[in-house]
Amino acid sequence: MGGSASKPPSPKWCTSWRDITWGDNTEQACSVKAYHPSNNNANHLRVLLHGPVGAGKSSFINSVTSTLQGKISVGAMTDATSGRSFTKKYKTHKIRTESQGTFYPFVFNDIMGLEVEAYNGISVGDLKLAMRGRVKDGYEFRNGSEMSEDDPFYNKDPTIDDKAHILVCVIPIDTLSIMKDEVVQKMREVRLAARDLGIPQVAILTKIDNAGSKDSQDLRKTYERQYLKEKAEEFSQLLGLQLNCIFLVKNYSSETRVNADVDTLILDALSSILTYGDDFLNDL
Repeated sequence: MGGSASKPPSPKWCTSWRDITWGDNTEQACSVKAYHPSNNNANHLRVLLHGPVGAGKSSFINSVTSTLQGKISVGAMTDATSGRSFTKKYKTHKIRTESQGTFYPFVFNDIMGLEVEAYNGISVGDLKLAMRGRVKDGYEFRNGSEMSEDDPFYNKDPTIDDKAHILVCVIPIDTLSIMKDEVVQKMREVRLAARDLGIPQVAILTKIDNAGSKDSQDLRKTYERQYLKEKAEEFSQLLGLQLNCIFLVKNYSSETRVNADVDTLILDALSSILTYGDDFLNDL
């Protein structure tokens, strides 16, 4: 891979490859909000996000929070300018419910981004430890360096709640074609590690609003745009994920109010994340 980013072609259309109901999100939002782990030994489902620097991992967490709370949230810190990973510490992000002092029974963990150089970004070793629940909240990632077992943030006895129950790869669709081979190789290594642990995997392709001209920005046509389908197929071949595990999302970025169509795409992805993750959690 590598090279220069190519300009997306003028909009071309295909038969929709994802069945989505647009307009009223009430039913799907209620279904997500009613989720509870089917394994009675678990207090929550843990979603672990990974991907290259600037992919939109923290923004996805904020977007999910915004959708569920009905107002724009910036709880997970993001950075729009740095070429390096902005996330340095391992942190569990909880989302408050409408009831005072309570949280939804699913949590998100954002991590340091994957970078080209072996000595920069999160080490694949640390990512593997996080999947196994070996990393405690507050651990500060060190560029290219793996946590040792004598580190005070090393969790020697992970519980079912500490482990990752689904791995979500977040990729900006507008830079997919120029992603460096070294980053792709790290992602493949992470994918194989998750496979060996039996952890389900999905991908979120972000920044779909950057992939085209203004006349192609109708979010309701997201899964009818030939260009976006081709990008999803490109990523599917790259990592071996099936298309039904790949979701197209526009994160909240410039908006000051929530938008029903943005929410629809977020809820579609989140609903499947919870379903796939709960299937794994139920077998633990």
